[in-house]
Amino acid sequence: MTATHRAPAPTPAVSLLPRRRLPAVLAVTVTVALVVSRFGTADPTTWLLETVWVIAGLPLAILLRHRFPLSGLLCGLLAAHALVLIVGGHYTYAEVPAGDWVRDWLGWNRNPYDRFGHFMQGFVPAILVRELLVRTSPLRNSRWLAALTICACLAFSAVFEMLEWLAAVTGGNAADAFLGTQGDVWDTQWDMFCALIGATCALLLLSRVHDRALARLGLGRPAASS
Repeated sequence: MTATHRAPAPTPAVSLLPRRRLPAVLAVTVTVALVVSRFGTADPTTWLLETVWVIAGLPLAILLRHRFPLSGLLCGLLAAHALVLIVGGHYTYAEVPAGDWVRDWLGWNRNPYDRFGHFMQGFVPAILVRELLVRTSPLRNSRWLAALTICACLAFSAVFEMLEWLAAVTGGNAADAFLGTQGDVWDTQWDMFCALIGATCALLLLSRVHDRALARLGLGRPAASS
């Protein structure tokens, strides 16, 4: 009795198709949101200052998509962060309606959307920095990976606060909407603390998920030696 030859199952190719399309879908979504957010914005200058990271980062990711493809997890997080920045730029952070709802619901004195924005400023860059270190440095299986990732996120947060300071010095009262301090004298410290919490949460919650996402690209971290 002759053995029948089985054709390879098409499932892997089918399952990879959505993953290949994901970056394009996310890029189109962010682009549309960015364009729409420009119309009817509360403050055009603030919109530009808040979304400049998206305006610069999106073309860069597209240009490097073949040379340095990003994991699906990182693509999704970057898109989510971009939407957070776009919403904040459209309304200004102190006036985002969702933040007003949370403020009124919890009885707080300020719109907390900027706190959420700075949490994301730590949460998403943590995975970005981790992916860069895993793929381009000897730290891919080092105990220093998490610590240096958090340090990099805090450094980025500090640079952003310096940019806010520069905007305040050069723009005066015109930069108030961009600063979004809402009368809090400790706003800078709170912003950096929120970024620290965000980066720590990202590493605690997503490190294993990120390793699996990198493995799907053939770039997974090697197992630690016993």
